[in-house]
Amino acid sequence: MRRSLISQAVEEKDEPNITPMLDVVFILLIFFIVTANFIKEPGLEINRPDSETAEVTENAAILIAIGSAGEIYMDGRRIDVRQVKANVIRMIAENPQGTVVIQADEKSTADTIIDVMDEVREAGVIDISIASEPDF
Repeated sequence: MRRSLISQAVEEKDEPNITPMLDVVFILLIFFIVTANFIKEPGLEINRPDSETAEVTENAAILIAIGSAGEIYMDGRRIDVRQVKANVIRMIAENPQGTVVIQADEKSTADTIIDVMDEVREAGVIDISIASEPDF
């Protein structure tokens, strides 16, 4: 009789308690979701021109995409060139340290790129970059 009680007690202790482990995994999951830096996409597929002197820009908060037909996209939606200034002002208010990166298609016109750059400068942003593909 005594042997059966001991064997039952040993069998009950063999099962690990995974509740604390699940709590830790859940907390880590929440931590990674909250601290993740989500990549912003311009909302348009762009063929950027190649460049031999391309540099990586950190903290690019505002992406402006210019398509081959001159269409302008910000935050995944198409806008007019006259709306660029207001959108940039709003986005700079959200992230004052952010820079503006213009992703222009290699077939877009210089007129459209310059018009967008003028609107960005009127919004008070001086640090403007034009994205390109590094030619390694």
